[in-house]
Amino acid sequence: MQLSRRLTRYLPILDWARSYDRNTATSDLVAAVIVTIMLIPQSLAYALLAGLPAEMGLYASILPLVAYAIFGTSRALAVGPVAVVSLMTAAAIGQLGLSDPAQIALAAVTLAFISGVFLVAIGVLRLGFLANFLSHPVIAGFITASGVLIAASQLKHIFGISAEGHTLVDLVGALIAHLPETNLITLGIGGAATAFLFWVRKGLKPLLRRMGFGPRMADILAKAGPVAAVAVTTLLTWGLGLNEMGVKVVGEVPMGLPPLSAPSFDLTMWKTLLMPAILISIIGFVESVSVAQTLAAKRRQRIDPDQELIGLGASNIGSALSGGFPVTGGFSRSVVNFDAGAETPAAGAYTAVGIGLATLLLTPLLFFLPKATLAATIIVAVLSLVDFSILKKTWTYSKVDFTAVSATIVLTLLVGVEVGVSAGVLLSILLHLYKTSKPHVAEVGLMPGTHHFRNVLRHDVETLPGVLTLRVDESLYFVNARFLEEYVLARVAECRNLRHVVLMFPAVNEVDMSALETLEEINRRLSEQGITLHLTEVKGPVMDRLKRSHFLQDLSGQVFLSQYEAWCALKPNTSSGAEEESVAAQ
Repeated sequence: MQLSRRLTRYLPILDWARSYDRNTATSDLVAAVIVTIMLIPQSLAYALLAGLPAEMGLYASILPLVAYAIFGTSRALAVGPVAVVSLMTAAAIGQLGLSDPAQIALAAVTLAFISGVFLVAIGVLRLGFLANFLSHPVIAGFITASGVLIAASQLKHIFGISAEGHTLVDLVGALIAHLPETNLITLGIGGAATAFLFWVRKGLKPLLRRMGFGPRMADILAKAGPVAAVAVTTLLTWGLGLNEMGVKVVGEVPMGLPPLSAPSFDLTMWKTLLMPAILISIIGFVESVSVAQTLAAKRRQRIDPDQELIGLGASNIGSALSGGFPVTGGFSRSVVNFDAGAETPAAGAYTAVGIGLATLLLTPLLFFLPKATLAATIIVAVLSLVDFSILKKTWTYSKVDFTAVSATIVLTLLVGVEVGVSAGVLLSILLHLYKTSKPHVAEVGLMPGTHHFRNVLRHDVETLPGVLTLRVDESLYFVNARFLEEYVLARVAECRNLRHVVLMFPAVNEVDMSALETLEEINRRLSEQGITLHLTEVKGPVMDRLKRSHFLQDLSGQVFLSQYEAWCALKPNTSSGAEEESVAAQ
């Protein structure tokens, strides 16, 4: 039984496969058909975005899906190339300064392998909490800035010109410089494809419903919009010979299933790609697990974040072994998979079969596919990710979060994706340390007629003469320990005839060694002044740790279970019991 549970823990397929039946298979197959239609043009487009051959996008959409079906816990997550990870892949490989296409492809495979190994390692070690260092506002800012960068990077394909750069300034400058070289036919194809795809997103499904199509068929046809754009523009380019008029096309795409591949173990390449791989892994995991949790909640299911790490890691290793590049769970295709009725991860495996058939049968048809059409697909997809409202929200709610978000956006646009997200993470941590270095400490008093204590500056409360009660609203650790000592001693210096200081700890979840030494110093300094120190409402885990030290034996006062108990004990000329009766009568 223990072995069975352990196997199920690492192989979730053993869980859902037990109840797999014909009805579930039918639902999964229908979802797979819809996602396959959507994924084929996306895979080609994201390979183009990553600066890789188009076929690598297809390769990255086969074995990774099968690996996730075996190791993943989400019933609806669809794994494959995504825009942000593709952009980060391009930036990472760009650091190597390679020009040989074979070496560039090898670097992409190696990047996927490193990312996969890292994800599996932190999943096995249950270190998924590391992703918490990426706050949601920082992620939102990074994705917004990345969306702008991605869209800008694809305009060169829409205009049919050359324009390179990894920052917005470089891209805009290059686009302006080469704008006179615009190929008008390419611009016509790219502009028309972009307009068509924007219309498909909002207008095609309602139109099909008005024409009498059922909801499921209308949805399938609407999702096939990018395929229609690919088919029409490819036929036009082939039929009119537009490639001979300067329209850049995908060219020859090898036919057949992905070849077995292996990463490079060159130490220099690994050193260069290690940090980008870690960033890609964490960004991909956060994006993926957010989508997976949202979709699972809608069906009252749950996912295991640590096992998700293993599932995504296995997918990336699978991508590396089959000539692909880094992958993660995509938002749009996962939502489509969910809405199409996918019941289990088997839908992903069926999608892999569909993509595999496409690589076997359809790749010769892609020769005349204009790159402008793929660029239009990318632009329409990523602009839905751009959300500058996060700036307004954070400015209104938290200036600290606004600082982190705005820095992430600006640095991503002006310096690059890795610097942007790294700065966002670092700034979030530093700002958190700054905030917690000055915890909120409030003097509190008793609300008349109750047992509740509130801030004396916010409420009309009763206080005891000779007693100073301070509520500490933050865990105590090395960053804020000195602040607490200075604050308490400063307040004591302002009070005359003070006999007791009470530290109220309802929000203190941790007291580290530095904070313990601070409490000991506060106790010693107050004792020298003839003032007694008391603690109230200390949580069990904190109390357990305090008992391991000499602090409680040296404490000049007492540790009270509640602040009201301390109030009754310290109130002059009134017994605790009489006070209880008085409040009870009220």
